[in-house]
Amino acid sequence: MGNSGAGDGAGKLRILVDNGEYRLRNRGDIAMMAMTVERLREHWPQARIGMLTDEPHVLRGVLPSAEPVVAHSGGHWGRGGLAGLLDEQAGIHLLGPAALRWRSATETPKHYLRDVKNRARRKPAVAPDLPPVPAALTEADLVIALGGGYLTDVAGHQAHRTLNLLEAAQRHGIPNVLLGQGLGPMRDAHLLRRAAEVLPGTDLIAVREGLRGPRLLADLGVPADKIMITGDDAVEFAYRLRRPGIGTDLGLCLRISDYDKVSDSARDTLGAVVRREAAALDSALAPLIVSEYDDDRRHTLPLLAGATRTRPAIGCTGTAQDVARQVSRCRVVVTSAYHLAVFALSQGIPAVAVTASQYYDDKFYGLADMFDADSETAGLRIVHLDMDNLDAELTRAIRLLWESAPEVRDTLQQRAVEQIDAGRAGLDRVYGLVSGGDGLPGEPAESLQGER
Repeated sequence: MGNSGAGDGAGKLRILVDNGEYRLRNRGDIAMMAMTVERLREHWPQARIGMLTDEPHVLRGVLPSAEPVVAHSGGHWGRGGLAGLLDEQAGIHLLGPAALRWRSATETPKHYLRDVKNRARRKPAVAPDLPPVPAALTEADLVIALGGGYLTDVAGHQAHRTLNLLEAAQRHGIPNVLLGQGLGPMRDAHLLRRAAEVLPGTDLIAVREGLRGPRLLADLGVPADKIMITGDDAVEFAYRLRRPGIGTDLGLCLRISDYDKVSDSARDTLGAVVRREAAALDSALAPLIVSEYDDDRRHTLPLLAGATRTRPAIGCTGTAQDVARQVSRCRVVVTSAYHLAVFALSQGIPAVAVTASQYYDDKFYGLADMFDADSETAGLRIVHLDMDNLDAELTRAIRLLWESAPEVRDTLQQRAVEQIDAGRAGLDRVYGLVSGGDGLPGEPAESLQGER
């Protein structure tokens, strides 16, 4: 299995991590990466944690504890020994910061990024140009498919790429797991067939919600004892940045994409309501930009025009921590971006989720369930942007949450702690897959047992 100890091996465990954000422009995905790498590093401080990416220098800048495994050039491990250490230090202290400065100075036009991502999403399920399985796989001792919403029809290219990686790991006898996953909607026949071929052979699938994911996995033939409900990996990331007092801002993010279309009238109504309510509540309107892919910035900032008071948006190279801290200053957040709701709820801040697609319905209803949406003190209200009485419903949701913010705060934070504990329990099971958790490459993995 995996690393034989040849070359630079020196007995170091090698963990290969797949993810949904090779370009590193979505701060929600980066928060999940950062939290998972930190947890792995706590248990295996000397391990080589290889993160698949197309931006190796940017990865060093935003996630110095991970090693870039460059997907578009074959996905090889970097050099080992002293040469590898020099590469790492140069990446962290020189190339990473320089790459972030260069990105800031030469920001890629958003229409180009949007077109690149949308082309990947629109590719047919039987994609003729899926990249080969990364070469790093054959030397890995553990393969992790990190959380995200990419195992779904609207991200078919990414979904097949990950399924191919997991299948290859299974062929090589390498422990393989999925963590913090949001699965579905999945109706494409070819994707369903591939998922049914691959997912039952994984060692553990930790899902971020309990409404849709477990049911889909059961339909795909995944045994119940391989499924855990853990919450999103970014919950702990945001929870740590909570403030002792209740904020005063009204946060806002509007995302519009080819898979979550919003009408002009709905967009105009949303803007009018949040500006009016911010003024009525004597609150500053705070633009929250979580993704530089999905036009969060282009669609959110115009909605602030005419607002009584506003906060500045973070710059294009702002960090996930920057966004989570912006959220911490809010009393209520209105968002169509899933991870902004995660950032808010995890800090005890209620959110209004606005949605215009089944894809985001699944995300938000699953998240609401994880934070007790059916209780009297629900912290997440979901408003559909195609409803006839949008103005009234959106206004009602904002006012209800504004009034109940002090009451729901402790409950939301407690639900966050429960999910943090569940996520760490999931990783305890992962540790047991590799040499009883000792991290010694080449030894047989223990069988995976445990209750759902």
